[in-house]
Amino acid sequence: MAVYAIGDVQGCLDELRRLLDRLQFDPAVDRLWFAGDLVNRGPKSLETLRFIRGLGAAAISVLGNHDLHLLAISRYADRLKSRDTLLPILEAPDREALLDWLRGCPLVHHDAALGYCLVHAGLPPQWDLELALACSREVETVLRDDDRCRDFLAHMYGNQPDTWSADLSGHDRLRCIVNACTRLRFCTREGTMEFRHSGPPGNQPPGFLPWFEVPGRASHDLKLLFGHWASLGGTTDAPGVFALDSGCVWGRQLTALRLDTPTPQRISIDCPGTRRPG
Repeated sequence: MAVYAIGDVQGCLDELRRLLDRLQFDPAVDRLWFAGDLVNRGPKSLETLRFIRGLGAAAISVLGNHDLHLLAISRYADRLKSRDTLLPILEAPDREALLDWLRGCPLVHHDAALGYCLVHAGLPPQWDLELALACSREVETVLRDDDRCRDFLAHMYGNQPDTWSADLSGHDRLRCIVNACTRLRFCTREGTMEFRHSGPPGNQPPGFLPWFEVPGRASHDLKLLFGHWASLGGTTDAPGVFALDSGCVWGRQLTALRLDTPTPQRISIDCPGTRRPG
């Protein structure tokens, strides 16, 4: 059995199929881990969501910010942006089945046997594995409850609070967890998160570091997989930290990392791209 972690697909189903052909993926025996952002910006968000859901037990995905955005606009249409490519999902006859499946996805996935932890964006420096999984479960519980999900999605957007604290409660606590897991790139040594800068390290404000470079972060002993940050080009210099988003939707590459081998193996395909940055 081969296990592959795949970076942000963002509705690029043709490229995903080409990558799976390259991997000789067999859903009867192999497994796929998706780093979130399955949808939006690319041309086939509906078909991508149907395809990955249709893989059943052969695939798991964590939630990305675009996936959560889809859930939000499915309840609050005024959140739809002009550049979104999500209307086909909202108008599909199977929309509720697709949205329910997405609501069942976690923010953090950990496999003890393989020793890898998967999150869309990152983990605050205060979070060890136990806390990361506990925070993920808090949000999962809310998303799977119809009334609580609708209420939270109405309050999900926003950059505050920008620092994790165990004392946070209510919507502030849930928003901080979601922002950390799906939007984090830079933070301070104390864990204050910065959400405006998406370029490569070096363009961030003074005092901020890539989250995985914070000295003494509580997750330093984990093998971490993440997407979200296309400008990293799918690589980091941090030991045990593996970037997966190599910018497929921007015309770069779609990347898979094989996890069941002694040394992880990176396989990428070139992509024509469907969107321009910005």
